[in-house]
Amino acid sequence: MEKWDLYDKHRNKIKKQITRGDEMTSDEFHLVVHVCIFNSKGEMLIQQRQPFKQGWPNLWDITCGGSAIAGDTSQQAASRELFEELGIHYNFEKIRPHLTINFERGFDDYYLLKYDYDLKDLTLQTEEVKAVKWASKEEILKLIELETFIPYYESIIAFLFEGRHHYGSIRL
Repeated sequence: MEKWDLYDKHRNKIKKQITRGDEMTSDEFHLVVHVCIFNSKGEMLIQQRQPFKQGWPNLWDITCGGSAIAGDTSQQAASRELFEELGIHYNFEKIRPHLTINFERGFDDYYLLKYDYDLKDLTLQTEEVKAVKWASKEEILKLIELETFIPYYESIIAFLFEGRHHYGSIRL
């Protein structure tokens, strides 16, 4: 039974928690984190979701992601999700998300990292992850077109690739 902290529209934590799947009121929101790992070739590590996973079964997705559980900061949630899904240890405590996107029921924090992992060294969470591979922006956009990747806006995928080197929306 996964518990979530709830937030107001200004991202202030309110003194309320819910169990995943419970109804939230229109003025309650929750936190989701995403981690995108890029290698030195400029490819993103992507994962294929298990066919029995609820929500987007069998589709490819960015490196990892999930909801923050009660008590998690965004950084702690990112660290936990990355370890649970791929067996990667990374300390996010000294970094901020590269971007946050508001969605209907909450906040999506995106962390962009650069590291050349050997896919053989990853430990895939069998309950969630079927496969992993490195993919270019063009490959991911093609997978979206083929409806075999979660249907992110193409501009978001492009921004993740372009913005991976620095914070902000201005080229330096």
